[in-house]
Amino acid sequence: MCKNNKAFMFSMGVIAGVVGGIVAGVLFAPKSGEESRKELKDTVCDFYDKHAPQIIDAKKQALESIDLVKYKLERQFRKVNNSIKSKKMAKAKELEDSENGTSDNEFDS
Repeated sequence: MCKNNKAFMFSMGVIAGVVGGIVAGVLFAPKSGEESRKELKDTVCDFYDKHAPQIIDAKKQALESIDLVKYKLERQFRKVNNSIKSKKMAKAKELEDSENGTSDNEFDS
């Protein structure tokens, strides 16, 4: 899992670097807005066509990572919530017992 995560992060970094370089190159090129937009569109389309499998794989891995984190967070939330409910129930039982003058130990009398 750790090896896949490092590979995923590296591929995302490469993709971000390439896209950033393309955008910066087009934006700072001394061309008209229409020419720049057309060149940017063509360059991005070419990049996507060449690297579609890697992009799709990176997207899939990102979504899987998000789902895993979501699952872990939901599980932790349920644990905390159950713990809080349990403590509230114990406190309510304790208050009820003290109001009724009873205790958990039958031999206290």
